[in-house]
Amino acid sequence: MHEDRASILVIDDTPGNLSLLNQLLRTHYRVKLANSGQRGLELATLAPPDLILLDIMMPEMDGYEVFEHLKADPATRRIPVIFLTAKSGTEDEERGLAIGAVDFIHKPIAPSVVLARVRTHLQIRNWQTFLEDKSDWLQKEVEARVSEVSRLQEATIRVMVSLAEFRDECTGNHIRRTQTYVRLLAEYLSRQPRDAVFLTPEQIDRIAKASPLHDIGKIAIPDYILLKPGKHTPEEFAIMKTHSVKGESMLQQSLREMGGDNAMLAFACQIARSHHERWDGSGYPDGLAGESIPLAARLMAVADVYDALRSRRPYKKEFSHAEAVALIVAGQGSQFDPLLVEAFLAQEAAFGEIATKLADE
Repeated sequence: MHEDRASILVIDDTPGNLSLLNQLLRTHYRVKLANSGQRGLELATLAPPDLILLDIMMPEMDGYEVFEHLKADPATRRIPVIFLTAKSGTEDEERGLAIGAVDFIHKPIAPSVVLARVRTHLQIRNWQTFLEDKSDWLQKEVEARVSEVSRLQEATIRVMVSLAEFRDECTGNHIRRTQTYVRLLAEYLSRQPRDAVFLTPEQIDRIAKASPLHDIGKIAIPDYILLKPGKHTPEEFAIMKTHSVKGESMLQQSLREMGGDNAMLAFACQIARSHHERWDGSGYPDGLAGESIPLAARLMAVADVYDALRSRRPYKKEFSHAEAVALIVAGQGSQFDPLLVEAFLAQEAAFGEIATKLADE
């Protein structure tokens, strides 16, 4: 906006004042005139001007009422308003400035004063507009950079997950299934009193995105144990169990390198370490019990066990959906969070559909 093309709306019920201001301003600006508050509001709404000169003392609708309407309308609330007044007291000026007017011009009008104040406030508006535009541009630039970093982080995480899959008997469909199960359970719990505050949509999304990293620590387990087709010896199982601590250690290192403020990786650390904990405290690696087990890990525990039961392995058969449901229910209050088992039962039909739709080939 160039000052010499700025538009000014003058609202005044006195024809002489309108004529005088029109003659004074039209050489430099585009001027619109309104002889009542209602007409002024109509013109301001139809084509918002860059500045309004508004008389206070008008019949039917005075300047203060017009000002209130202007500020109530999103299309006109940011237009600077200079009040015109014939009163010499300070009450009107104090009131006008208090409600948001940018300036006052006293009648009788001094042409030099009018031109100087109009020019000053148009320059201020120009700078405000420039700064707002620059702020919008900077905000978009920041959002673009944050999005780029987020995509890079997610790509890095996908590589980590792929490494874990490559060395494990699990498939990509296992990752997709368990991620979907975790999201289903979390969304159900988000509607229940206990976890509604914590499980916001953003938190659910972070937990679901973190869930594929639950077994990342298996990268550090020797092949002769990880890929053994039969049952593990107690010594081998003890080594296998270390994948939870090793997984958390790997993820903590990644979290530190990313600045320590990645909420999704923080959830991944909780899940990797604690998804083999049991509600009754008999799990590993820390023997945590009840709600001392992070909720993200409790969600993963149900999803992971259900998927393991439904999957065929060299050392075990594939369980039916009904058999898997019965075993999950049997673990309520011992292996699993009781409320999570209730959530599972409420969603068990969906679990069965996902297990069939995303079955391993």
